[in-house]
Amino acid sequence: MPSFDTVCEANMVEVKNAVENAAKEIATRFDFKGTPAAIEFRDKDIVLVGTSDFQLGQIEDILRTKLTKRSVDVRFLDRGDVQKIGGDKVKLAIRVRDGIETDAAKKIQRVIKDSKLKVQSAIQEGKLRVSGTKRDELQAAMALIRKEVPDLPLGFNNFRD
Repeated sequence: MPSFDTVCEANMVEVKNAVENAAKEIATRFDFKGTPAAIEFRDKDIVLVGTSDFQLGQIEDILRTKLTKRSVDVRFLDRGDVQKIGGDKVKLAIRVRDGIETDAAKKIQRVIKDSKLKVQSAIQEGKLRVSGTKRDELQAAMALIRKEVPDLPLGFNNFRD
């Protein structure tokens, strides 16, 4: 029975490279000299440190530019709240999405069921497996998911015929 997986996975190697490039640019920029401006990558979190909200915004713009140059969709970034960490420093934690959340997976399932396509979907550990009897139905399901869920950077892999 043909099937495919709908996933939401960023290329972590490219994300790490983009963060490293952003850190190099921050270290060499004149307007960041003498400030605690920094960026680092821990597990699936990117931590930005600066002196003000404005400076954090500049660092975030640099990060977004570097991610875009490396073909990583910025919709993978889940921005947290700005926190004061003492003195004149502020911190911003940005989470890199990995896997489809349960609510989003249920929304995608509802879209598939409402479309009356002859396919079945099942939520499996951050993925959504869609299976059907015909390849054309699966391709129609892919097009439908892309159209109806534009706010998530979804990818399709593990297509079995």
